Amino acid sequence: MKVLVAPNAFKGTLTAPQAAEAIARGVHEVFPDADVVEVPVADGGDGTVESLVTARRGEYRIARVEGPLEDPVEARFALIDSGRTAVVELATSSGLVLVETSRRDPRRASTFGFGELLQAARAQRVGEIIAGIGGSATNDGGAGMAQALGYRLLDAAGIDLPWGGAALARLDRIDATGFDRAGWGSVHVRVASDVTNPLTGTEGASAVYGPQKGADEAAVKELDAALARLAVVIERDLGKQVALLPGAGAAGGTGAGLVAFLGASLEPGAPLVVHATGFDERLPGSDLVFTGEGRADEQTAYGKAPGEVAKRAARAGIPVVLLAGSKGPGWEALLSMGVTEVVALTEEGQDAQDAFRDPGGLLRRAAVVACRSRRWER
Repeated sequence: MKVLVAPNAFKGTLTAPQAAEAIARGVHEVFPDADVVEVPVADGGDGTVESLVTARRGEYRIARVEGPLEDPVEARFALIDSGRTAVVELATSSGLVLVETSRRDPRRASTFGFGELLQAARAQRVGEIIAGIGGSATNDGGAGMAQALGYRLLDAAGIDLPWGGAALARLDRIDATGFDRAGWGSVHVRVASDVTNPLTGTEGASAVYGPQKGADEAAVKELDAALARLAVVIERDLGKQVALLPGAGAAGGTGAGLVAFLGASLEPGAPLVVHATGFDERLPGSDLVFTGEGRADEQTAYGKAPGEVAKRAARAGIPVVLLAGSKGPGWEALLSMGVTEVVALTEEGQDAQDAFRDPGGLLRRAAVVACRSRRWER
């Protein structure tokens, strides 16, 4: 018997590799001779690097970079595919988790460190970079990133703009002479993002995500206008139209910046990362697939990694069991896209406190119950 175990992270309790290990232990309790293949997955947010390192037996690297408010941080990235591909996460260099709540200020926060992280990844002589950009503390349209890459963002007096999204209101022109166009031309940057927001407007980066980064109503308006200015100058000086591009608003507009300054491609995160794990190559011959995450709801079905796992398994005619901490509105959509059974841990007589005390043990036991019931065979 072959069982493929491909969970997402159980946010706040287990990383995707930890979840995969716990489920695998449960499967082996019921089917001790089973070939259990662990392929932890992600969708471009936190945990993307770790999932791909585990699934592809990659290697970690560390880059010391500037944090979102200039405090130095050690950002971890990875090499997979025998060093041909690098995997980076914006959150490790410019993430909200790096800034105390009282210090959050998207008017000043910068993606400069993310640019340094990208430079460190490219220095490994890779041909491709997969970038997860969830969890940013920034709203600078990738301006700081561009500055780290060698671009100069200048005001009307020819003076370099300081860090932060608010300063973009004074942007007069972009000088690309310091950017290594030839070197970056040999690297394909693929951006894993699960949002489709445009750069500006009521559905843009500032209005939708600014408040959770510390922006009040006045700051949202200021930042939105600043990003609109950035889009105008990008179109004039770089010839790229990013204002209305779906996904341009991701990570405080860094989606737009990656397209404009690096020629990156914006791709739905779950399909990109699930494919990069090698899931498709390991699926043939499987009798059962396990996936899961902390909460199963409509978002799980549309845009999250477990939904992508289910779709790919269903196309191959392989039953899927999804384990979740709890069920939320719309979880039934999973049943129409290939999930054979959804098991919520809270329905197995456990409460939230149990999940935090022993999440691995709880997940293992849920896998045991699912394997023994064999409802997935129907």
